Amino acid sequence: MKVECCVMGPLENNVYLLVDEASGMAAVVDPGIDSEPLLERVREAGWTLTAVINTHGHFDHVFCDAYYLEQTGAPLLIHADDLPLLQALPEQAAWIGYPAPPIPTPGRLLADGDRIALGGTELAVIHTPGHTPGGICLLGEDILISGDTLFAGSIGRTDLPGGDTNTLLRSIRERLLPLPDATRVYPGHGPATTIGREREANPFLLEG
Repeated sequence: MKVECCVMGPLENNVYLLVDEASGMAAVVDPGIDSEPLLERVREAGWTLTAVINTHGHFDHVFCDAYYLEQTGAPLLIHADDLPLLQALPEQAAWIGYPAPPIPTPGRLLADGDRIALGGTELAVIHTPGHTPGGICLLGEDILISGDTLFAGSIGRTDLPGGDTNTLLRSIRERLLPLPDATRVYPGHGPATTIGREREANPFLLEG
């Protein structure tokens, strides 16, 4: 699976294009603020966008959902527990004084253990609550899209509504750290890392 990362928007979100190169089927993950130009990249490459996936429902990760749904007809996939966050986009926008985007309608509500087909490959859904109630990671072959659950040298913030530090740490330790050391981690912000590196050196995971 090909992974393309573009840093976009005022909050420097990592927006991902995941592509099954054999079939040309693609998904966009967390299309945040100012991520509309990625659609031209999809079209120029001749790929077919088959899914819009949110790792969680925070404003900066879902801002362009409605745009991609309208332009491509691809379904929106988000965990069921973050549907209330998605529906509260106007309130979320007000937190940072930003115009509210249209509220998108999910085509599929995800649950832990679900599989997302992308051409001849699959992504496994790992429910990792703590940053938000419905936060998820996406596991492919040797790759993990971690959203705002796990970062290089850090973890997701838990001071927003629905966040809980103990829950987040349990999600990471029980669901992510057992993965192979070489698993490449692509977070929602900042540089990529690996599971092995975070297990050995992430200060938030070494405490206690």
